[in-house]
Amino acid sequence: MSWLVHKFGGSSLADAKCIGQVARLLIERPEQQQAVVVSAMRGVTNELLALASAAASGETWRGRLAALRQRHLDTANALIRDADGLQACRDHLENGFGLLEQVLASFALMGTVPKEAEELVAGLGEVYSARLLSSHLQSLGEEAVFVDARDILRARPTALMMAINWTDSAERLSDFRRRHPAQRYVITGFICRRDDGRVSTLGRNGSDYSGTIFGRLFGAEEIHIWTDVDGLLSADPTAVPQALLLDSLSYREAFELAYFGARVIHPQALSPALDADIPVFIRNTFNPGCPGTRIDAHGSREPPVKGISGLSDMALVTLEGAGLIGVPGTAERVFATLRQAGVSVAMISQGSSEHSICLAVPGQQAGKACELLSDAFEREMRHGQIQRVYSLPGIRLLAIVGEGMSGRPGIAASLFNALARAGINVRAIAQGASEHNISVAIDEDDAERALKAIHAGFYLSEQTVSVGLIGPGNVGRALLEQLAQAGERLHQQANLDLRLRGVASSSRMWLGEPELADDWRLETSPAEALDLERFIDHVDAEHLPHAILIDCSASDAVAEHYAEWLARGIHVITPNKQAGSGPIERYQRLRRLREQGTARWRYEATVGAGLPVIQTLRDLLDTGDRIRRIEGIFSGTLAYLFNRFDDGMSFAELVNEACTAGYTEPDPRDDLSGLDVARKLVILAREMGLDLDLDQVQVESLAPASLDHCSVDDFLAGLGAHDEAISQRLAKAREDGQVLRYVASLSPDGQAQVALESLPEDHPFAHLALTDNVVAFTTDRYCDNPLIVQGPGAGPAVTAAGVFADLLRVASHLGARL
Repeated sequence: MSWLVHKFGGSSLADAKCIGQVARLLIERPEQQQAVVVSAMRGVTNELLALASAAASGETWRGRLAALRQRHLDTANALIRDADGLQACRDHLENGFGLLEQVLASFALMGTVPKEAEELVAGLGEVYSARLLSSHLQSLGEEAVFVDARDILRARPTALMMAINWTDSAERLSDFRRRHPAQRYVITGFICRRDDGRVSTLGRNGSDYSGTIFGRLFGAEEIHIWTDVDGLLSADPTAVPQALLLDSLSYREAFELAYFGARVIHPQALSPALDADIPVFIRNTFNPGCPGTRIDAHGSREPPVKGISGLSDMALVTLEGAGLIGVPGTAERVFATLRQAGVSVAMISQGSSEHSICLAVPGQQAGKACELLSDAFEREMRHGQIQRVYSLPGIRLLAIVGEGMSGRPGIAASLFNALARAGINVRAIAQGASEHNISVAIDEDDAERALKAIHAGFYLSEQTVSVGLIGPGNVGRALLEQLAQAGERLHQQANLDLRLRGVASSSRMWLGEPELADDWRLETSPAEALDLERFIDHVDAEHLPHAILIDCSASDAVAEHYAEWLARGIHVITPNKQAGSGPIERYQRLRRLREQGTARWRYEATVGAGLPVIQTLRDLLDTGDRIRRIEGIFSGTLAYLFNRFDDGMSFAELVNEACTAGYTEPDPRDDLSGLDVARKLVILAREMGLDLDLDQVQVESLAPASLDHCSVDDFLAGLGAHDEAISQRLAKAREDGQVLRYVASLSPDGQAQVALESLPEDHPFAHLALTDNVVAFTTDRYCDNPLIVQGPGAGPAVTAAGVFADLLRVASHLGARL
């Protein structure tokens, strides 16, 4: 039968409840033979070393020691059921703490902490926790033999790590197992003895090393390292909330990630598993159902970049000068100088010109490194062959790691595109010939943004879009519903990942990270006071490839910001007519920004809601057709009124009826004034290339000027007094066999008019559905029979659909498979 080795870290053994969870996990496991390696309870090793330091420096320490002793005794009381077992465990703990008290007292007498004694003290936490777990299992009727690793492991220190004497250690374990045969051993991690028998440790993070050492000694089938996270992640989740769990890694990938600061596993811990070809699993004690991350000799080539990791508090040291060019042995002198002084070099970057050598070293060693190199190259500097040696502090090294990167074009491009998109400057670059790692040096202040940007570049779809909506009124809410309904389909079929990250009204805003939930409700969701600048910054997340702002308001103040947003690369989509029909100088600036930059400004829904009016006009112009005339009915409200208006009817009563039915704006004068129709005509004129302003449109208002400044109720009450004039116009039209329609017209010379007209009964505008909009394009190609675009031109759902269609057009430009 095969052995499985389980190693539990301090977070898994933090208290009695956690240790109980570990015991249940072990008992429920299917394998019959277990070697269980344990760390000290959380925080205990640090406290032991602090006690040693306090004793040697003359500080008070006995109270802290008593608290640490009581913590372990209380844990034993909570875990062990039978009186005999509890007493035995307490005796072991009391003896251990008695020994510790004597050692600490000796430190107080000597005023120092000898190295060997410090290692003795540092390793006592593992002895205590192994005793607690083994005693708890025994009290549950489970087999659990306590093993002090100092009786088994023999090691010697080397420059890189504690090297295990495998032959001696294997013989000692074999002898122990003959004398104490069992199906489950509970073993102290971290501690060992040197070849000469002196107590030692395997170094900080040595408990993981102990786990893989015993995995090799037991000939284990698998090694499971249990911690408080589900496995190795693609990035640090504190910096990148979207970090993903990695299913599998090769040993080499894990080495690289661990070296560059990936938590959970230490580089040297994998060496014994690699030598014995034993797969290592990183798993979560508190979520044992998660399979975790498997590390083995093979890994997988997908995804090509397995993770992003980094080293903080670094500095770049640069040796620069023309005298370096073509001079053999320069690099050797640099590294020999630093090696002799114990300066660790984490990254090397040198251009093919050999004009400079750039080294990344720990920040606290940068000054020393510069001083040493200046001394070593003093002669060359004196003769001007080397111009300077200098350091740049505040550097973060970031590395992308993955065996699938090898031989795959575009990986480096994706890395640097992501950094460029986030506006991050790269100070130095390094890549080995194996192509398994690309490292960059950046400013520490940019590190979090860079991590998010790189992670998004490799782990998110290139068509991931951050969406912010301004104006959650009728149209805005309808759009949010449509986005929620179509989101999953677009993600699966078009690889389009739309993330609604913010919604803003005129006074409040709602922000989501990584996005707002689909079922959020504005009335109940937590809201903040509107800070438009912060809202935009949140939507324009630097770690996401694209940002789109959708303005469903009717605010000119919001439209004033379009140029700023386009300039920073944010796409703008809107049914708001203010920007398209407002001051011509602002409009022209927006057009220039759209044409010169990468951001799109789409406004199809400003004319005809969901009807493709602007797109049809653009298609005609782009294919070389010449516009002779545009005519149309652009108001669903006015279309409704004049489709219903008939002999014997009061126009004022009809307006009241439409207002009650919700077909008009809250103030019906907004519809009757014709100003909204005029705005639409200006937008079409400008699309044709005409510099038309709103005040150049001749507008016939159907709202009497005498009622301009009264309340809505007073307006509706007073409108009847003006019925006679419009009734006479209707009668005259009927007499001539015509109908009344409120028509907008535009000619290529800029003549623009919005007026109530009499049209023949056979005119295309004469027979419309109640609220239809219609546009007729008379062109060189469509000269005898105009091109007609007709359909519902108002209402939240169709207007939202027009906005949604613009959103999909922008997404198609970004590469979505639509």
